[in-house]
Amino acid sequence: MAQSYKSTIAFGVVYIPITLHACVKSKNISFNTLYKKTGERIRYKKTCENCPPDVSAEEIVKGYQYEKDKYVIITNEELNGLKNKRDKSIEILEFVDLKQIDPIYFNKSYYVKPSGAENAYNLIFKAIETENKVGIAKTVLGTKEQLVALRVINGQMVLYTLYFYDEIQVNPIKNQDVKVDEKELKLAKTIIDNMTAEFNPEKYKNEYREKIMSAIQDKLNGKKLKSEEAVVQPHNVINIMDALKRSVEKTKSAKSSNRQKSAKVKKNSAS
Repeated sequence: MAQSYKSTIAFGVVYIPITLHACVKSKNISFNTLYKKTGERIRYKKTCENCPPDVSAEEIVKGYQYEKDKYVIITNEELNGLKNKRDKSIEILEFVDLKQIDPIYFNKSYYVKPSGAENAYNLIFKAIETENKVGIAKTVLGTKEQLVALRVINGQMVLYTLYFYDEIQVNPIKNQDVKVDEKELKLAKTIIDNMTAEFNPEKYKNEYREKIMSAIQDKLNGKKLKSEEAVVQPHNVINIMDALKRSVEKTKSAKSSNRQKSAKVKKNSAS
């Protein structure tokens, strides 16, 4: 697994060199844009109104727009000069309980691998694991300052990048004093209970991606694609009590099925 970043964890005055490796690899299907008549790939040239026909990478700089059509230029050297050694290290500022971090703050995740000072790494690993805490730190990854969280889970240390507080948007829906019918609420809770299962990410597949790959193969084999009929969903619920009762009946079998699947997964894991 290729490394994404090289850094150092600062735990008090203990410094541990590490590398970060992305936990997630996107499996999105990408398409190229083609010229319809010839099937040739469309190319995009970097140019501007008063530029040469094709601008080279060496001639391109970063600019921040402070007024319309007015920019201040910042070079890569200048950006790198703004970072100090402390910025580049992952300095743990404090430890918190995981439940205190709203999931909305989590962004990307990376596996943490020591590249030296293994004894110190093992020590902080075990300390975080036994205390069941999350280390909050700040660092610079690439050109961006990041708030990060260090956590030990399932026998591995993972670093999560977090959004800063001022990046989280205010919810346009204000808190409301919601009043509901107790009988309807009881039925809704029954539906949730019937549909409750242990989370097993392996059972969720990207079916649309699989359909696209199958369609691509069919087209390569000269087959004509067939469109699936759209499932029409009712837009309005006329009688919510009636809909809830029907939902309870529909989800009854799911409850026993989920329990059987959970028991099967536990049995397979034990064997």
